[in-house]
Amino acid sequence: MSDKKITSDQLTKRDTTISILLIGLVFFIIGFVSWINAILIPFFKIACELTNFQSYLVAFAFYISYLVMSVPSSYLLKAVGFKKGMMTAFFVMSVGAALFVPAAWFRTYEIFLLGLFTLGSGLAILQTASNPYITVLGPQESAAQRISIMGICNKFAGILAPLLFAAAVLKASDAELFKQIPLMGEAERATALDELIRRVMLPYAVVSMVLIGLGLFIKYSPLPEIDTENESEELAEANSGKTSIFQFPHLILGAVAIFIHVGTQILAIDTVIGYAGSMGINLIEAKVFPSYTLALTITGYLIGIITIPRFISQVNALRFCTILGASLSLLIVLASGNITLFGHTADVSIWFVVMLGLANSLVWAGIWPVALDGLGRFTKLGSSIMIMGLCGNAIMPLVYGHFADQYGLREAYWVLFPCYLYLAYYAIYGFKIRRWTP
Repeated sequence: MSDKKITSDQLTKRDTTISILLIGLVFFIIGFVSWINAILIPFFKIACELTNFQSYLVAFAFYISYLVMSVPSSYLLKAVGFKKGMMTAFFVMSVGAALFVPAAWFRTYEIFLLGLFTLGSGLAILQTASNPYITVLGPQESAAQRISIMGICNKFAGILAPLLFAAAVLKASDAELFKQIPLMGEAERATALDELIRRVMLPYAVVSMVLIGLGLFIKYSPLPEIDTENESEELAEANSGKTSIFQFPHLILGAVAIFIHVGTQILAIDTVIGYAGSMGINLIEAKVFPSYTLALTITGYLIGIITIPRFISQVNALRFCTILGASLSLLIVLASGNITLFGHTADVSIWFVVMLGLANSLVWAGIWPVALDGLGRFTKLGSSIMIMGLCGNAIMPLVYGHFADQYGLREAYWVLFPCYLYLAYYAIYGFKIRRWTP
């Protein structure tokens, strides 16, 4: 298929199916590169001798790029289109992965952070392109269903990523090594840590090459170039007086909701290994907890695919998930008592952290369609504003890390409750607001 722009209603069923499959691949890559942070954080904490706060700079460096790069991404996509934009994104990500090689060789945390920022910059372009693309690739009332399919691709990659990373860089004997490192002399400890961190060199060199290949694959794929600038006469008239993206309150409030949602989601996944560690569970055993969380998220996606919009509207699904999240966040800090589940003996509160995977599952899919509704020619820029909200992944772990250092890992989960209250507000009322003044 040529790169000529077409509207979504001009797509054949075959074109739509091929497009969904290709964008599903894109979401798989987004998930693989993003969710590997869940194990990078505790790994770097050990190998680079970091505090909780410093270790969460992994997430900060990775996701702050969304704040920096989202608006430039929208202009890039406007200039070259979705397809070439995605190709460029993969090439940028490849550079970021390649930076891990010198970072590991010199065991320099700052170079790791630069690599993570570069990876995140590529992902910002990829997300700015792929999210509105899948949203307009069919009727709006079934957008949450399509986004849920993308979510399965994303989270399935998220389940695999920490496990594959652990298989590539961790050894069965590492549990004993981690205990011995603090007791070693300075020279011996430096040698052990150098050997440990250099294990990431080969995996990330391979990832860099794969990303180049994926960029070329997208370039020559039959992915159609969809025109999101086209407006119906009714929509054009409604937006005729609009000169700024900030004149769409439901979009701006939706971007805030995305900021908060991704922050709560990243906390549920990236902090659970550290929280398990506070209960005496070592990294080798704890590495599976992010996969439990993501498995529940996939379960929520499957429920969404089956039930939306046939049995429940995407808005009501959003409302249910936000209220469930608020309830679970209270149980994390208030419920206690050891239980044994899936072979792990731990405080029951860790399973409420894991269950946030279910609560978070349909929030992203619920916010995007209602936030982009009626934007017309402002869609690409509106999408970039939404993607800026992904910097919540950068900010929330630092907030959590600060309170974890001050008050304890469990008490720091109090930050979740007000977040879910805002998400419930947006789901019930905020998405309906079309003007700032009554």
